[in-house]
Amino acid sequence: MSPTSPARRLRLGLPRRVFSQVLLMQLAIAAGVAVLATGLFLAPLGDQLDDQAMRRALAIAQTTAAQPQIADDLRSSKPTVDGPVQTEAERIRRASGAEYVVIMNKDGVRWSHTDRDAIGQVVSTDPSEALAGDEVMEIDDGTLGRSARGKVPLRDLDGDLVGAVSVGIEYDSVRARLIHAIPGLFAYAGGALAVGALAAYLISRRVQRQTRDLAFSDISALLAEREAMLHSIREGVVALDRAGRVRLLNDEAQRLLGLGAEAIGQPLDTALGPGRTTDVLAGRVTGTDLLTVRGQRVLVANRMPTDDGGAVATLRDRTELEQLGRELDSTRGLIDALRAQDHEHANRMHTLLGLLELEMYEEAAEFVGEVAGAHRVTAEQITEKIGDPLLAALLVGKATVAAERGVVLAVPHDTALPDRLIDPGGLVTILGNLVDNALDAAAGTLHARVEVDVRTEGRAVVLRVSDTGPGVPPEQRETIFTEGWSTKEPPAHGKRGIGLALVRRLAERQGGSVRADASPEGGAEFTVVLPEALTQPELAPTDELATTPTEETR
Repeated sequence: MSPTSPARRLRLGLPRRVFSQVLLMQLAIAAGVAVLATGLFLAPLGDQLDDQAMRRALAIAQTTAAQPQIADDLRSSKPTVDGPVQTEAERIRRASGAEYVVIMNKDGVRWSHTDRDAIGQVVSTDPSEALAGDEVMEIDDGTLGRSARGKVPLRDLDGDLVGAVSVGIEYDSVRARLIHAIPGLFAYAGGALAVGALAAYLISRRVQRQTRDLAFSDISALLAEREAMLHSIREGVVALDRAGRVRLLNDEAQRLLGLGAEAIGQPLDTALGPGRTTDVLAGRVTGTDLLTVRGQRVLVANRMPTDDGGAVATLRDRTELEQLGRELDSTRGLIDALRAQDHEHANRMHTLLGLLELEMYEEAAEFVGEVAGAHRVTAEQITEKIGDPLLAALLVGKATVAAERGVVLAVPHDTALPDRLIDPGGLVTILGNLVDNALDAAAGTLHARVEVDVRTEGRAVVLRVSDTGPGVPPEQRETIFTEGWSTKEPPAHGKRGIGLALVRRLAERQGGSVRADASPEGGAEFTVVLPEALTQPELAPTDELATTPTEETR
């Protein structure tokens, strides 16, 4: 026969499954409680039965001693088998079920006893307490064996002590009552144990369903793997409970959202504050691959509800991808513009060649001067008004793209911006997004025009971009700054609805604001105010400081 495979060998020790271990532990607890309760009940039960027997014996003795005829008969008769005291004592014994009823005189001589030979003899146990006037309850051994006894003094009608009454209850009957109670007690204990076992089974089955019938070692391994996975993946993971409190934040989620470990346990609205990111993670905005902006990061969020009423959300950082996509869009626009310029340049070369072949040299020279001068004038006009080289280069490039799209990009004569920007890159992003949107809106309209006006007021910069497009309805002038909102078709690299949201974020980061209005041309006008966008102007040097000593002045 083939050897038994390891998987089928009998496994000794505790079972591995959580269900089996929990069931065994609960059964052991239920059995232990049942045994303990039974023992605690049985321990005082014997004493209670002894006390009941002694009290019964004492009550019979008290009832016997309360009969005045017995005291009279004790004085007037002899201790004989047929005497009135023996007769009455036997009647009481049979009526009460006692083992014996002994009536004695002051010397301890029996006037009655179950054993007739003992009549007239001194009692075997000490009757001094009863003969001294005290009542006694005890468990003691006598001539009839062990019994529960009650002893009381016997008095006549005048209250004089004439003897004592001793009543015994057979101890075997007490023991029999105890033994008789044990089966019923065990039955109750067994019933309680059965109910406990059923409850333990039901609880264990629920635990089995919740733990997917895994072993404790499997659960521990899963937790260790989960911790390693959550802290190593390059996606942010946020887990919420059914009340909307943050239950888990991995390292990437803390980095993307700018939160710390103290956010765990807090409501999502408290940890993140109001905004689209909170609405997306809380499920108030539904959909897949939802775009949101947190700080300077563009995030893509997906939310999945869990069986316990909570949810798990994943976050991906699309900041670099979004920037690359927008740069790709700009590059494609420039390529299209260069392609159009190449076509236009070929046409101009053909025109120039025709003028030269026709020997119209003066007209050819004039034509070349007009073409070269137009581009030079545009660049010179922009650089004269915009002192920052990044913004000037941006506007020169946008002017070329606008011309190829049939849109006039105008810069008013009183536009002026010194080369003292604190964050040129931020203003380039703001102006580039606004100009791109304006060109898209104005392209194809009659007398298409986009105007860019940049002014300074102290250290503040006020930027206005207006167009001749369809404009923005008043009810949407706040909605357009929401992440993901757009009226355009998505580009090749992803989704739209990020540009204006970034404009607002960049403006607010510098303590500024952005708003949308209607332009005088009928389109849209966006105004951006940056209160401290310029550095402090340098102080002009005084004559004394500006004068440099020379060898002659020395």
